[in-house]
Amino acid sequence: MTTEENEAVPARLRKLPSRLLGQASTHAQRLVTESLSGADAHKWHYAALVALEESGPVSQAALSTRTGIHRSDLVAVINELAERELVERAPDPGDRRRNVITLTPLGRRRLRTLEQLLDAAQEELLSPLSAQERDQLVRLLGRLVEHHATTGPTMGPDGR
Repeated sequence: MTTEENEAVPARLRKLPSRLLGQASTHAQRLVTESLSGADAHKWHYAALVALEESGPVSQAALSTRTGIHRSDLVAVINELAERELVERAPDPGDRRRNVITLTPLGRRRLRTLEQLLDAAQEELLSPLSAQERDQLVRLLGRLVEHHATTGPTMGPDGR
């Protein structure tokens, strides 16, 4: 939206926090999607790789909980990552009914690439803000998310 188009929007709408958050979220999602799609990846690939790097090998159920990716969607994500040899899926020695997912060395390298792309997208998104304003925005958004995750309607980290 151009400055001229924005000024045509009623002032009360331009100051409505929920509307502003929605517009910023739409723009952020577009930037992230475009950045990752250029590398034949999407946000769920990144989420799974990050969770595996931070927590180590985990069951699919635990990975679903850590990433906020619904279990039925996670199967497809793991399949895509396994086909690319970014993760390995193996039966859990303690319980053969479940699989353990492990990040591969190739997966770690891929994660570094995706992080660089996301860093550039974050830079573009937050470019109008100073470093201090960026930190403040992240803190405030974190507080909102945390508050509504514990007191609001049930919604997963993936927005569903």
